[in-house]
Amino acid sequence: MANDPAPKMIFVNLPVSDLAASIAFYEAVGAVPNKDFADDSAQMLSFSDIIHVMLLTQDRFRSFTPRAIPNAHETAQVLLALSEVSRAAVDATVGRALAAGGSEPNPGQDHGFMYGRSFADLDGHIWEVSWMDMAAALATRAAADA
Repeated sequence: MANDPAPKMIFVNLPVSDLAASIAFYEAVGAVPNKDFADDSAQMLSFSDIIHVMLLTQDRFRSFTPRAIPNAHETAQVLLALSEVSRAAVDATVGRALAAGGSEPNPGQDHGFMYGRSFADLDGHIWEVSWMDMAAALATRAAADA
């Protein structure tokens, strides 16, 4: 219905040093650009109907906050997390990021019921990509609580 509220969405706003290179990187990882929300200082890309990334030139990012932009290659302010449907999908996503010029800043983690790897984009923003077998995770928790 026209008056139904929109679903909650997330828009991750990232300052980037080279907008064109960052757009190409995120497209290679699997995000889809939305040309309706783009100009010479910003580009929206979507991982899903509810997960979006707004790449902003540093000047454009500064127009939203007076705070300094940290160098994400040296500091971490947030770790962004993205789920995948399988271990293979985790590996594929990280593989695409590495092939597009990203790096793998942290060792992978395999807990049996949960598997994850990470990548850093061209500006150092870290994304944790993970898969979880929810039934196995809950069974592990139930066994630990018993």
